[in-house]
Amino acid sequence: MQPNEKAQDKIDWISRRVLLKRAGALGLLAAIQPLLSACASHRLLPMIPIGTQPATLSGEVIDLMIGERSFVLDGQTETAITINGTIPGPLIRLKEGQDVTLRVTNRLAEITSIHWHGILLPPEMDGVPGVSFAGIKPGTTFTYRFPVKQSGTYWYHSHSGGQEMRGMYAPMILDPLEPEPFHYDRDYVVMLSDWTFESPEDVFAHLKKLPGYYNFQQRTAAEFFANIADWGLWTTLKNYLMWDQMRMDPTDFADVTGYTFTYLMNGMAPGANWTGLFRPGEKVRLRFINAASMTFYDVRIPGLTMTVVQADGQNIQPVAVEELRMGVAETYDVIIEPTGDRAYTIFAETMDRSGYARGTLAPRPGMEGEIPERRPRPLRTMEDMGMSMEGMEMNGMDMPSMKHSEGSGMTMPGKNPSSDMPSMGHGQHDMGMHDMSSKAPADQIASMIPGAEPVKHGPDDHGTGNQTVAEYSQNRFGEPGRGLENSPRRVLLYTDLRSLRPYPDQRQPEREIELHVTGNMADRYMWSFNGKKYSDAPEPIRFRYGERLRLTFVNDTMMEHPLHLHGMWMHLENGAGKYLPRKHTVIVKPAERVSVAVTADAPGPWAFHCHLLFHMEAGMFRVIEVSDKTL
Repeated sequence: MQPNEKAQDKIDWISRRVLLKRAGALGLLAAIQPLLSACASHRLLPMIPIGTQPATLSGEVIDLMIGERSFVLDGQTETAITINGTIPGPLIRLKEGQDVTLRVTNRLAEITSIHWHGILLPPEMDGVPGVSFAGIKPGTTFTYRFPVKQSGTYWYHSHSGGQEMRGMYAPMILDPLEPEPFHYDRDYVVMLSDWTFESPEDVFAHLKKLPGYYNFQQRTAAEFFANIADWGLWTTLKNYLMWDQMRMDPTDFADVTGYTFTYLMNGMAPGANWTGLFRPGEKVRLRFINAASMTFYDVRIPGLTMTVVQADGQNIQPVAVEELRMGVAETYDVIIEPTGDRAYTIFAETMDRSGYARGTLAPRPGMEGEIPERRPRPLRTMEDMGMSMEGMEMNGMDMPSMKHSEGSGMTMPGKNPSSDMPSMGHGQHDMGMHDMSSKAPADQIASMIPGAEPVKHGPDDHGTGNQTVAEYSQNRFGEPGRGLENSPRRVLLYTDLRSLRPYPDQRQPEREIELHVTGNMADRYMWSFNGKKYSDAPEPIRFRYGERLRLTFVNDTMMEHPLHLHGMWMHLENGAGKYLPRKHTVIVKPAERVSVAVTADAPGPWAFHCHLLFHMEAGMFRVIEVSDKTL
């Protein structure tokens, strides 16, 4: 059997009825084109030499070629989908204010596309098949043209089927017209991703049959008896029975884990040890990009403080931290100051603790830093299910390791669990960072955040498309995220993010749209908004051109979701007043209520979706239409 025939036999991501009905929509498996043989990622033959970056392309006209290339990893020969023959693809470096033409030639046997993630451009240049264009057919060239209206760190990737998982992603840097408000001597892209030898359609089929297929970190018998010793028999039984009745698992943090994934840094597995060079005393800028298909990363550099200066390409008031969590598609730029004749490890541990990506910063090639001790996997709590904490006996319902603050087990919005200070100033020093004394106290910050107080869920259960309903939801920007709650390190919080300058549109939102993030993992591995997957959704969500509105996301699931809006910025309503930060991707924690303000300044149809690949493919996708029509 030929590879194409073999792959065709496995295509069961969505029904053929839906494929024919919505051919090309989302670029789901490039409509009805067959998927070719297995996947992508690691270093392609010579790949990136130690201490260097991917090949850089600049200028007014850039040519990109999408094709396949074989590579060897751990003795196995595999095939990747590449951009100009490498993984990651070439770094595109442009200048704010220029016009660019990008000619993309498809040498695959299937439809492809490129989405310029976080870039403001005309909708027909956005690169989402079925929404803004038809896709790039085999053997053809599509020309993207758009003006560069912004600056910062971004990336580009396929928006067709599983090609992103098979290696089709690359960094993009837009240099500003004005000098940047921070200084650095050296500049590296650090692109995180994940790779499996399984084909994307096989991974999806496993999840459809058994959502916990890749979870090998479930609670053990030894853990059960340890809980009895800590809590008592009856309380332990109640806890375990409760999770069983809900058909959920408190260890459910990642649908696809290190059981099948190898975690990559700049296309290189941990053993390959990507290395960036420095001279002691230099300031080094690291442009972190999470280009993974399904993986959240907790990033730290033991022995160094990271000063975060950009989030999703946007300048922020600098904040010093020792660790940050990156949802899929987020970017963070940090500045570090390594010293001495020693190597430092860049350690990106997965949120479920099933693996890690790692690299090294060193004064000369061949050096390696120590790999930190791995942390135990976290566990979900009652709060993650949206249950009311009032009157609940915490000693019975949450394991001691799961508690994330003293006393009630709850963390106040605006508070860092590892500090008693307001989060928007914790740990900040030197480099001209903003003074903590000028910030509002934590209770005032909380009062400025929509949804800071628990909100009881309405009567709608969102139908069969939703397995559970969070009885109570509230904003959790002031929490670092499950697994980081007891960290001795300073962890970046969303309440830390403050735009460097006041954002231009200071209007209050004139209306609000509430979207519930929903899913049914127990039976069908279905993900959706408001209980409806994309193929069953009504007409697009409509914005009126020029309006200022509030989007409120309520997460009724027990998983984190990185939600991405194309074409427009989302301003996090995080209590920063006139300095709300702009993001293109926002993590919504379990049972969280998150509000973002949007200025509808981009006419046309735009994609909005969860950036976890299989959540999007399973239905967590909608189209937003911006027009002058009366709503």
